Amino acid sequence: MIDHSGGRGGRRVDYGRTYVVRPKGRHLATIVWLHGLGDSGASWSQLLDSLPLPNIKWICPTAATRPVAAFGGFPCTALKLGIGGFSMGAAVALHSAACYAHGKFTNGIPYPIAVSAVIGLSGWLPCSRTLRGKTESSHIAARRAASLPILLSHGRVDDVVTYRDGERSAEILRSSGFPYLYFKSYNGLGHYTIPEEMDDVCKWLSARLGLDRSR
Repeated sequence: MIDHSGGRGGRRVDYGRTYVVRPKGRHLATIVWLHGLGDSGASWSQLLDSLPLPNIKWICPTAATRPVAAFGGFPCTALKLGIGGFSMGAAVALHSAACYAHGKFTNGIPYPIAVSAVIGLSGWLPCSRTLRGKTESSHIAARRAASLPILLSHGRVDDVVTYRDGERSAEILRSSGFPYLYFKSYNGLGHYTIPEEMDDVCKWLSARLGLDRSR
């Protein structure tokens, strides 16, 4: 629970439980994984725990039970930090990629996290209209964007977040200075995940974070 009861417009926000999947081997990376609308961190933590990625610590928060999703930073001492998610969580992860490149949140507060990888499954880019201008206006933002690995994957028959939304998000990211992006599509896949997709996530993370060399 976070109490924002003081001052004008104060409110109390009740967040659900944060589930942590600890690494089974040497801790080399931490991924904050964000669930989709109406879901929780519990189901994703069980799935992530089954992946053959022994060097990753997974942090799976549960969003507040209110219409607006909130995301806060998690301190960690890992060598690398990634942010990923599904659906709504993927949108937050992609927004985090933009904030990392710009060095600040949309409200001007400095962005304190050094992001090493971003994953978005069945999601969309929420800041598509302003991203390119902000990236091109700063040499630092352009350099960060150019070096940030991003994996986007989407089912071709997704009827919640359409395939075109995912494809368009990838196009905008690339045109905004994020060339280190891989977009993967899955025939017959709706708004859910499958073992093949999670296998691809494992392979991509291992390669991008150098985990396949650190067993």
